[in-house]
Amino acid sequence: MSRLLTRRSVLVGSLVAAGAATLAACGGSDSGSGSGSGDSNTLTVWCWDPAFNIYAMQEAEKIYQKDHPDFKLDIVEIVWDDIQQKVTTLAQSGDLDQLPDIFLCQNMAAQKNIINYPDVFADLTDSGIDFSEFPDSVVEYSTADGANWAVPFDSGTAVTALRTDILEQAGYTVADFTDITWTRFIELGKDILAKTGRPMLSGQAGASDLIMMMIQSAGASLFDAKGNVTIADNPALTRAAEIYKEMVTSKILIEVNSWDEYVGTLVNDQVNATVNGIWISGSIQTATEQSGKWAITNVPSLDGIEGATNYTANGGSSWVVTAEANYDLATDFLKSTYAGSTEFYDTILPSSGAIANWTPAGESKVYQEPVEFYGGQAVYADVVGYSEEVPSVNTGVYYYEGRDAVAAALTQIIDGADPATALADAQKTTEFAAS
Repeated sequence: MSRLLTRRSVLVGSLVAAGAATLAACGGSDSGSGSGSGDSNTLTVWCWDPAFNIYAMQEAEKIYQKDHPDFKLDIVEIVWDDIQQKVTTLAQSGDLDQLPDIFLCQNMAAQKNIINYPDVFADLTDSGIDFSEFPDSVVEYSTADGANWAVPFDSGTAVTALRTDILEQAGYTVADFTDITWTRFIELGKDILAKTGRPMLSGQAGASDLIMMMIQSAGASLFDAKGNVTIADNPALTRAAEIYKEMVTSKILIEVNSWDEYVGTLVNDQVNATVNGIWISGSIQTATEQSGKWAITNVPSLDGIEGATNYTANGGSSWVVTAEANYDLATDFLKSTYAGSTEFYDTILPSSGAIANWTPAGESKVYQEPVEFYGGQAVYADVVGYSEEVPSVNTGVYYYEGRDAVAAALTQIIDGADPATALADAQKTTEFAAS
């Protein structure tokens, strides 16, 4: 899921230059230095994206400095793939003192790291952070053995973003796409395609993001509660594959070859909608001439599948406190900002589009404000509400291997392969990786 890094990099392009300049002032670099500043008031942080994660950390630093004027952050810019490699190397070598106090972890990689490298993580269960103020589905990503190992940050809550002007041409409104099933979505998509000549959705060929969102919306996963692979004979996955193929075959979903092409379909008037994590909003809003022509609602549900809902997620990340950290300072800092400050989230939302997983933030006036680009809809408050409904699932240690195997199977199914056979092969591929 390193593609998420690319997605974040386009989220708020106007802040990149400013963020990079400020980063330099904060001592950030790609040096990869660990903790050990020797300063009891300084925390070292590893994360990526100057316009988003680093910017948020800088603002959190300012908030905390109001009551702790000697506090400082040493923010080191490192892309996620490099953070993962450093954590793996240091954990395997036992050089844990080279870790920072805090690092950002992709949610889908949390279980793998917690289970494989438990000595890296500090237990946050009794830190004073109130994890009940975050959606259960997000907290579960970094929960193991009944303990909490990370603090959720940005929202990966999924939405259906729709071009209201095109819907109107075809005689529909956003209400027609709210609380519906995928079968109904396909029916509407075919009618709108016939009337306007425009497909509903686009997707990157060979990617599994949409199908993974589909199965999570039904509380399903590629793994059971014990971590066993459940790709074959998985009703939700089989149904999702059927739906995806039907959308491609009926041409209401077009596949493109790259992430940039996918974004291009949204901003260049090629499709009418997208189903993705709310972070896609940053890319959509680069098409300033389309302001007022978009709206957001929840996602379609998997009809015929027990436990199906209209809520899911894609992506997101959480802050890890390492076992070598200045524990008291690190946890108090996170408790006072990411897990306790409406002011913090009100500050970063307008500038970066960083929507909180911390649910009390959704009650603020800033979150309730209408967004002109979305026709005056209070989008951010709506998304926080959606996040509380997302089903919890077990991502498992081999989540990425499973995703890749399912993506390959999906390509085969679209090309005419028997779904049961393709998914059985994906099961074997994932089991082999896990052996």
